[in-house]
Amino acid sequence: MNFITLNQDNIDQEHICCAITDKKGEPCVSSKKEWMTERFKDGLVFLKLDARGKVFIEYIPAEKAWCPITAPGYMHINCFWVSGKYKGQGYANQLLEQCISDAKRKGKCGLTVLSSEKKMPFLSDPQYLKYKGFRTADTAHPSFELLYLPFRENAPLPSFKDCAKQGKTQEQGMVLYYSSQCPHTAKYVPLIQQAAKQYGTTIRLHKLETLEQAQNAPGPCTNYSFFYNGEFVTNEIFSVKKFEFFLQTHM
Repeated sequence: MNFITLNQDNIDQEHICCAITDKKGEPCVSSKKEWMTERFKDGLVFLKLDARGKVFIEYIPAEKAWCPITAPGYMHINCFWVSGKYKGQGYANQLLEQCISDAKRKGKCGLTVLSSEKKMPFLSDPQYLKYKGFRTADTAHPSFELLYLPFRENAPLPSFKDCAKQGKTQEQGMVLYYSSQCPHTAKYVPLIQQAAKQYGTTIRLHKLETLEQAQNAPGPCTNYSFFYNGEFVTNEIFSVKKFEFFLQTHM
């Protein structure tokens, strides 16, 4: 099968893999596509298999990445996903190889990607990445890793910014930092906000709307980071059921 690179000309016609279609009344796809369209000028690349499935890699120059890292000269992988029946067919290798080739062609000194020592939702598999030569550049609470693949031995060492390393905020109660980089936030953030009201409580929402806000976020995962009483809890996007379980066990 062929691969397709999304751009200004075809994004309206092509699906985005992680949210193929919007159900009636859901803004997931439109939210993500709007975010991507604004990032193309920053060098965003979204490469996907020409098939109706979750097989894609999304990357951007690290200086423009919505992630609190310092990685001059690197290309940063936002998301890298091969799932379902497409696993085990070599697509992950092909996507990564094309990303590497593109980054080298653009004069980058390596790749960076957010992962974790322990498997965490919505993050790339650390075992696969380390098998492909990625190394740990830095860590952040509780188990985040900034992995990097240098193209030359003298490449600078990337790092997390200090604001993101401790996984803490100054705010008490439930606090959520999120962005439209993940399409599913558009659906689930309003749902859990409403659920909180039904339980007689509130969530303080911080939607990251700019590159500067994202690069100075209090945690590495700017798609979605949920804090409680100042401490990082999860980067997993809560369904209403999972959020209600959190409320029942913590409130």
